[in-house]
Amino acid sequence: MIKISDLCLYNKRVLIRTDLNVPIKNGEIVSDFRIITAMTTIEYVLKKGGYVTVCSHLGQPIEGEYNPDYSLLPIVKYLNDKFPFSFRLVKNYLKDKIIMKKGEILVWENVRFNKGEKDNDVNLSKKYASLCDIFIMDAFGTAHRTHASTVGLCNFSPISCAGPLLLKEINTLSQALYSPNKPIVGIIGGSKISTKLTVINNLVKKLDYLIIGGGIANTFLVAQGYNIGQSLYESNLVDYAKSLLKYNTIQIPVDVCVATELSEKSKYIVKSVNRIENNEKIVDFGESSIKLMLNLIKKAKTIIWNGPIGIFEFPNFRKGTKEISMAIANSTAFSIAGGGDTLYAIELFNIFNKISYISTGGGAFLTFLSGKKLPTILALENKYLDLKK
Repeated sequence: MIKISDLCLYNKRVLIRTDLNVPIKNGEIVSDFRIITAMTTIEYVLKKGGYVTVCSHLGQPIEGEYNPDYSLLPIVKYLNDKFPFSFRLVKNYLKDKIIMKKGEILVWENVRFNKGEKDNDVNLSKKYASLCDIFIMDAFGTAHRTHASTVGLCNFSPISCAGPLLLKEINTLSQALYSPNKPIVGIIGGSKISTKLTVINNLVKKLDYLIIGGGIANTFLVAQGYNIGQSLYESNLVDYAKSLLKYNTIQIPVDVCVATELSEKSKYIVKSVNRIENNEKIVDFGESSIKLMLNLIKKAKTIIWNGPIGIFEFPNFRKGTKEISMAIANSTAFSIAGGGDTLYAIELFNIFNKISYISTGGGAFLTFLSGKKLPTILALENKYLDLKK
């Protein structure tokens, strides 16, 4: 791929695809992690004398319709308050002539307000591309999306290159997957096995131990013939889970916390996985399971973490997630974490500075872990080959 360091940015119109898709509640930004990481590239282009424009999506608005709930205005206000630069939100960038000033950073309004963005519409992609001299793809969190502001811009911009954040993500994840220090331990949690099926299928062959938690573990327990009561699982994937159990790397709970209702006041009891009653729901790992998993984490030289172990949104059901999170934080192993719920746990337990590398990607993180080529990376590679012809 062409790298940002390969290019002269002076007096060039530089469009950076960043990932400013941050959680916002009541108009306030809950986590600024992605904003902070995006600033590195923005500042680099400014120092090199480029005219900077930033584009991003936010949430899932109805495409083609403006919705103030998904406007990037709160993010622009936050940027102006947080950093010593001038940021300006631009709404009608597809129609109006844009006046650019040196030192000012333009932020396009949510690209998902544009019809054709998610379909990678050719005309929209070309319009985006006409507004820049150089396109920098730096949003790893959207690298798995074939959208107009990702793959489309890579294809049609005069010059398309990979930003430092994107390259760092690729290099760090590649190191962990293909040339890690061993033993390597993975922790995969969350509610649905279907969303992480290809990830589990890929990791189970590469890792020394793969800890399965959350609702995903329920499907594996059913595959082993256990009654899981009222717990959620995916019946159509039981046979597939059974086929994966032939790998000794997979580690699932031997005891669990169960409750009859889900609330912050409900109590749980710890049971062996073969003693769950029909009216009970699995809400967390039990004491024996936690100890087993902590022992595996202690052996690790490399750790890959995605997803919570229990229903950790409730304080009374988060012991497993907390103890495993703290074990990862206190480990001397190189640790990589990614995904929205994982980031929430990291912030909740205040271990941000104790994780070796935190990925900005959710879906892209999982797609990369599954061994698939990300479409935006493929587009950047093709752009490089075109340049060499």
